[in-house]
Amino acid sequence: MMPGEVAFKAGGPRDTLPEIPEAVHWVNRHGRLRLAELRGRVVLMVFWNATSTSSINLLGELRQLERKHPDEFVLLGVHTPRYASQQSDAAVLKALQRIRLRAPVANDPDWLAWMLYSIPAWPTTLLIDADGRLAARFVGEGRAPEIEEAVTRLQEGLPPAHVRAAPDLLENVRADAPGPLAFPAHVLATDWRLFISDTGHHRILECSHDGRVLRQFGSGTPGNWDGQSSACGFQLPQGLALSQGCVYVADTGNHCVRRIRLDSGEVDTVLGAGRPAYGDVEAQGSGLRVSINAPQAVAADGDVLYVAATGQNQILRVDLSAQHAATLAGDGRSDVRDGIGGQASLAQPGALALMPGQLLVADSGGNAIRRLRFADLALTTLAGSSPWEPGRTDGTGRKVRLAFPGGLAVAENRVYVADTCNDRLCVLDPYSAELTTLEFDHPLHEPQGLSFAAGALWVADRNDHAILRIDPEHGTCERVAAGE
Repeated sequence: MMPGEVAFKAGGPRDTLPEIPEAVHWVNRHGRLRLAELRGRVVLMVFWNATSTSSINLLGELRQLERKHPDEFVLLGVHTPRYASQQSDAAVLKALQRIRLRAPVANDPDWLAWMLYSIPAWPTTLLIDADGRLAARFVGEGRAPEIEEAVTRLQEGLPPAHVRAAPDLLENVRADAPGPLAFPAHVLATDWRLFISDTGHHRILECSHDGRVLRQFGSGTPGNWDGQSSACGFQLPQGLALSQGCVYVADTGNHCVRRIRLDSGEVDTVLGAGRPAYGDVEAQGSGLRVSINAPQAVAADGDVLYVAATGQNQILRVDLSAQHAATLAGDGRSDVRDGIGGQASLAQPGALALMPGQLLVADSGGNAIRRLRFADLALTTLAGSSPWEPGRTDGTGRKVRLAFPGGLAVAENRVYVADTCNDRLCVLDPYSAELTTLEFDHPLHEPQGLSFAAGALWVADRNDHAILRIDPEHGTCERVAAGE
């Protein structure tokens, strides 16, 4: 269970919650939504952030509760920004579309609602009773059983859900325009092929370099089942790695790692139990059916995988031959703290890149690029700062400022970095730790996964639903017509 506070009061006097500040904008409906309009119903108001893995996990839990208990509570979201790029209504709308959140969502760019309700952390859920009073406060993810129990208790004495007209809170919802790709999180390039995590469509595409689709893996419907080619289920897949004729997939929404055998098209699960973990894999027995939390990246070296367990703030080493998983680095706390193996801290590691004798980590939540040396498991900060010092500054080492870096690609003596929340790409010298902005002739929209092959840098520009091919030497860029 994640740490957090619960203050549930089954009865007795409680204060009526003040209204959500009028200055807060509702991004997916027209007009203000007032808590007074929802009297007579139980309300869950979730404070979340699009770069918080715990927030995404919790919202997934609450969607499951909605399906289990239809019309028994109303779900509202309030998004507070961590980065400057998240302050606009358009950015919040993109974020809720990316995670498929169908609930009224308010944008709180100035943290007015956050301060009004004394919110301590992302995510925080306020449980509001039918009289508009605060019944409980839940901090963190993994709280669904407690929330379900509290909602059930608050339903006592209320009319049955089926006799109450459900409020139509999304009558004016605005949807993103559909296209061949939906929020692609990663592209993996070889000399002849592209493999694309078509994340919003819950599938992996194998394409030619010009974007022609050769094969699809995953049915396109979110789910978690093994099978052949399109007869299997992924959920929000992200990072990809290629080794020995297999593509390994960080199947983020299913909390597992999947394997695609390219010769047969067979898809199976190699790591994970399909549910999030809240502790070290060693405490679970270290086999391959241990639970892991929201893996977003994977790197492969023969039968050995390195997995960024983003929701656990850890890097795992997985030996497929020995059927063994172990924690390589990270004590589970979200921070940028150098050290040896499990004595160091990471903050939502989101991308990995192998180099001789070392593993580079885009420590997304830490706004830093880290280096893990295999010889002694020393984890050091190569470039960047800390979770609460984002920015956009070129330089060397700790003087560099990044904003949620989400992609890495190695090309000889250079490392390309996707500085996701700064909408830019950077070039990092892994030896001098000098970082500079890569200049080219195309705007970016939250770039994430990167790959370098065939003399080009390939970019998953997730919020533009696009795959880009960049010539770093000449500063040119073209859009790949993937699936078009």
